[in-house]
Amino acid sequence: MISMTLLYYIAALLFFAVAFFSFNDKRYSSALFWCSYGLIFLLGDLMPPALVGGLVVLMAFVAGFGGVKGGNYQTLALQQRLDSVKRLGNKLFIPALMIPGLTVFSALVLVHIQGDGWSLLDAKNATLSALGLAAFFAVLAALYLTKERPQQALKESSRLIEAIGWAFLLPQLLATLGLLFNQAGVGETVSQLTSLYLNLNHPLLAVACYALGMALFTVIMGNAFAAFPVITAGIGIPLLVLQHGGDPAIMAAIGMFCGYCGTLLTPMAANFNIVPAALLELPDKNAVIKAQAPTALLLLGVNIALMYLLMF
Repeated sequence: MISMTLLYYIAALLFFAVAFFSFNDKRYSSALFWCSYGLIFLLGDLMPPALVGGLVVLMAFVAGFGGVKGGNYQTLALQQRLDSVKRLGNKLFIPALMIPGLTVFSALVLVHIQGDGWSLLDAKNATLSALGLAAFFAVLAALYLTKERPQQALKESSRLIEAIGWAFLLPQLLATLGLLFNQAGVGETVSQLTSLYLNLNHPLLAVACYALGMALFTVIMGNAFAAFPVITAGIGIPLLVLQHGGDPAIMAAIGMFCGYCGTLLTPMAANFNIVPAALLELPDKNAVIKAQAPTALLLLGVNIALMYLLMF
């Protein structure tokens, strides 16, 4: 079975590879950072919580003092890359398009492949298991098209991870922060403020408030995973589900999409918006956000309409 545990082990091996390349390049602090991250994925379930927390604190110290630095990865000469682009043409997009296509197919079709006590995908995490399977076949397709060795895929993955740097951890850390906010009662406070100052008796108004809340809180937090538990606990469940009788599954799916619209609009999502501008050496560090803003606002409006039409 393609379980979450298996995917965690694969992620751990990838981070160990990044640590190995960093160590060979005599960037020992970077190697310590990525090795610690790999240990959490590999042995996190077996470690005492205090030890896992200690590793996270250690990673924060290394990153905070500028210890996570990119390496020197040998790339092909510009002319060789241009020749490769001409040879492959639009075939370059096949591996990238395979990931969403195979993920949807696997989550809808392959999830039903099961027998007596076994299943191909983890039923509780079918989408993530499907994503892992799709990524595996996409890597195989990329290797076949480019005629490169598997080691090159590992090197390129390490190069991209190191180019992003410590910001690679932001989605996971911000999701945890969102859970902490919810445990601290922020969601209840949002619910109380909403009921006191807003008249949301009409479902459309409640939907708009939830969608805009997801987008705005994502802009503040930098990640939709951080916004989701707070806004859903404060607005989604009490208003859309309990008061207006909406479908919670549709609310959750489209609500996250509303949060992703906020991700496109904020510099807090550094790994999505600021790092790409730096990698592309753009003169305007907010150029990516400016290019994405019209699409984000349009999608937010479409999400509000879809949620209202499908939820009730």
